[in-house]
Amino acid sequence: MDTFLLSHESVIRVLVFFSILAAMAAAELVIPCRRLVAPKALRWFNNLTLTALNTVLLRLLFPTLAIGMAAIAAERGWGLFNLVALPSWLEVLAAAMALDLAIYLQHVLFHKVPVLWRLHRMHHADLDIDVTTGARFHPIEIVLSMLIKLAVVTVLGAPPLAVLIFELLLNGVAMFNHGNIALPTAVDRLLRLAVVTPDMHRVHHSAIRRETDSNYGFNLPWWDRLFGTYRDQPELGHQGMTIGVAAYQQPVRQSLWWMLILPFRRS
Repeated sequence: MDTFLLSHESVIRVLVFFSILAAMAAAELVIPCRRLVAPKALRWFNNLTLTALNTVLLRLLFPTLAIGMAAIAAERGWGLFNLVALPSWLEVLAAAMALDLAIYLQHVLFHKVPVLWRLHRMHHADLDIDVTTGARFHPIEIVLSMLIKLAVVTVLGAPPLAVLIFELLLNGVAMFNHGNIALPTAVDRLLRLAVVTPDMHRVHHSAIRRETDSNYGFNLPWWDRLFGTYRDQPELGHQGMTIGVAAYQQPVRQSLWWMLILPFRRS
């Protein structure tokens, strides 16, 4: 199974990414939540070009990505899950949850440490929030995130299957919860018991900083409730709230070049 996953990882990722992207793009046309304030074509071009750039960068810089590191750890007996005997299903479930907790803590770190926030604020500087925002991250942040992920996978000794499932969920759910879609309140309430919903995560993209510093979860909503960072709704409502970073509300400041140099500009 591990050999199969390693051999077909890229194909699986591409199929899942474009399938969810297409599904969410269609849903945004049918049941949009908010009217967009910036030109959609330009935003999509910039955000998706950045995604392609980040993908190429990771492939060039890292001889092995997270699932490859998991296979190496399993082969050499590194990490917690390679030192304890658990049923395979429980090992995969526990490892995937541990990885999700690590991503939550990393997200908090990128908000609280000023030099890391300079990188992460590019994600938040999008004037709208839609499916492409879920893949809009600065290349330096992507590299740092991969280094953290490789370290966590090694320490945990997470099984390759758990890593693949987690990463597919992370990418898929990130596109879902950044989606500009309007879900019925009852459906949202039910879903956010198990997964971060668009309404829950949209609060995190508010221009009001105390709302930005809440709802850090990507996959599971439980960590925010457990650590006291959960906020149910934005103060001004989903239609009245302003998306983005307060200092960067000018549409002209949304070019790909501006996005890349943003961490090096004054706050």
